[in-house]
Amino acid sequence: MGEIRVGTASWTDKTLLESDWYPAKADTAERRLAHYATHFPLVEVDATYYSPPAERTAELWAGRTPDDFTFNVKAFSLLTGHPTRVSALYKDLRPETDKKNIYPGDLEPQAYEEVWTRFLSALEPLAGAGKLGALLFQFPPWFTIRRDNKQYLLEVRRRCDPMRAVFEFRHASWFADDNRDETLEFLRQHELPYVCVDMPQGHRSSVPPVLVATADLAVVRFHGHSEKWTSKNIYEKFGYRYSDRELADWAPKLRRLADDAAQTHVLFNNCYRDYAQTNADQLTDLLRG
Repeated sequence: MGEIRVGTASWTDKTLLESDWYPAKADTAERRLAHYATHFPLVEVDATYYSPPAERTAELWAGRTPDDFTFNVKAFSLLTGHPTRVSALYKDLRPETDKKNIYPGDLEPQAYEEVWTRFLSALEPLAGAGKLGALLFQFPPWFTIRRDNKQYLLEVRRRCDPMRAVFEFRHASWFADDNRDETLEFLRQHELPYVCVDMPQGHRSSVPPVLVATADLAVVRFHGHSEKWTSKNIYEKFGYRYSDRELADWAPKLRRLADDAAQTHVLFNNCYRDYAQTNADQLTDLLRG
């Protein structure tokens, strides 16, 4: 069985800081990350989706964590085709527009290329320290199974190389009927790591929890099962705490998945108060058992 690493998406969420998970002495960004790293070997950085990271920040992350610690980093929204705030772009690359949000097509080609270059370059300190696990490309609900979208997956892999890109879909077409086999075969053929998700079903963005490894790295993200999944309030959307029974059901499935991958990353994205950290601790104990 390959190695399983368990962690959470974010370690600085404001409701987490308001909970009792951090000790009183963990009162700075440096101390909080150090405390987190004593509990888990893996974390997902989600802030990079909203604003591209600075190289100095990546240097600090690398310097404040143990040698064997791993960061997965979520790709900047513009690079996955999500609407992106103009104010989130590098100042010298912002287009002259009255729009609050833009898409890749709203930028000049040279500016778009520069966004890619700067985003990846900022992560070099993590990569150089051997602490960059994967770049998470989570696509929007309108990113359906089409030939040009498949080609974009290959383009992303090429752009990121030698950094590792992993792919999460948010449209059911990728796994509807016969498309499931087609999708998995395409990913396996090109050794593209697929991100399995556990999430509410019955919505436009819903994807079933297809638990397979399509490369030597497997990734599973737990989003919870909130009844308010469509809420614009992220704490209503992700405010779900997994029960002991649910986690006990997942543990053997994750062990079987790890049989097919060199490394498996399991991340709890139910980020409300200490829900994610508590569930990650519980699952870690179950996997050890």
